[in-house]
Amino acid sequence: MSTLSNKRIIVGVSGGIAAYKSAEVVRRLQDAGAEVRVVMTPGAEEFIRPLTLQALSGHPVHADLLDPEAEAGMGHIELARWADLVLIAPATADFIATMVHGRANSLLNAIYLATPAIVAVAPAMNQGMWSHPATTANMEQLSQRQVKVFGPDSGIQACGDIGLGRMQQPDMLVEQVSACFASLQLSGKKLVITAGPTREAIDPVRYISNHSSGKMGYALAEAAIEAGAEVTLISGPVNLEPPQRCTLTPVISAADMHSATMSACADADILIAAAAVADYRPATIAAQKMKKHADAITLELEKNVDIVSAATSEYKNLFVVGFAAETQDVESYARGKLERKGLDAIVANDVSRSDVGFNSDNNEAWWITANTSKTFSIRSKTQLARDIVAAIVEQLG
Repeated sequence: MSTLSNKRIIVGVSGGIAAYKSAEVVRRLQDAGAEVRVVMTPGAEEFIRPLTLQALSGHPVHADLLDPEAEAGMGHIELARWADLVLIAPATADFIATMVHGRANSLLNAIYLATPAIVAVAPAMNQGMWSHPATTANMEQLSQRQVKVFGPDSGIQACGDIGLGRMQQPDMLVEQVSACFASLQLSGKKLVITAGPTREAIDPVRYISNHSSGKMGYALAEAAIEAGAEVTLISGPVNLEPPQRCTLTPVISAADMHSATMSACADADILIAAAAVADYRPATIAAQKMKKHADAITLELEKNVDIVSAATSEYKNLFVVGFAAETQDVESYARGKLERKGLDAIVANDVSRSDVGFNSDNNEAWWITANTSKTFSIRSKTQLARDIVAAIVEQLG
């Protein structure tokens, strides 16, 4: 398998003399298996013609932020969502400054601001510009925002100066892009991921549920796909777009999720049970809408099947990661669940906090196995998902 097989890369070209190297970057990324789209700034078109990059990529080059045709098809938001990684090569001193200040004055700037993908820059500028304190401060800002910096190289520059500032060679850039997806160690693995809440019907219009948004499970699906795995996502009712390149199985109740999970795990290697499954369901579901005749009613509840325990019992070779959403004694309760259900690992988090957990875009969690425990400090659920996938890879050895 090529190192970038199934990866979607946007190559952003800003207006510097090194733009001529972008054509080779596009070609080398494609040789590595990536699907490539090119976005140019107006200044970049003064150094290399869009037709060249269109011919190499096999797709129209995007350049105009206000292009009605692009917006009707794949506009800046669609492009931002499409990408697994955005590589800006070359990234001039001016373009880097616009990134730091959050400018959206070009299509490429807008994509940078809108994308959830990995973003990397390959700086290219005069050695004096590179060493200027303003550029140094800007690069520090980008690094703090998790933007990856590839280079620059040192050598003779177009102006005749010698020093740091040359854009890295295309082969090196492709290697560094590939390194961003080092978790491709899950290639060939089949993963089942459960996500979101379940709904347990009381009558035709009412149900018992919980506050799970599904964001963590969906982020895990994205991270597993990014890692090269074949992913089946079994999702309760959520308001999220499913990740591309996964098999989505929508479910409603815990019984639905149990059936779908057991079926999907039959030929799977890994189960990540991130769903917030209802522990109980009404013993009887009213056939018609219940009317408000009484000041109080009593619902008789019965236990749902424990999906994770059923999976660990049925499939002995399945690597199972559970989740523990707790409000107190988080690590202690999670370790008890790990042992009781025969899990290989468990991810625990404190859902009593408003800044992490349910409905938040961020989370803080513990990764716990029989012999280890580590803390993932507060971070985006996207990044936490990548960290969890990396921990699974490490555990599998």
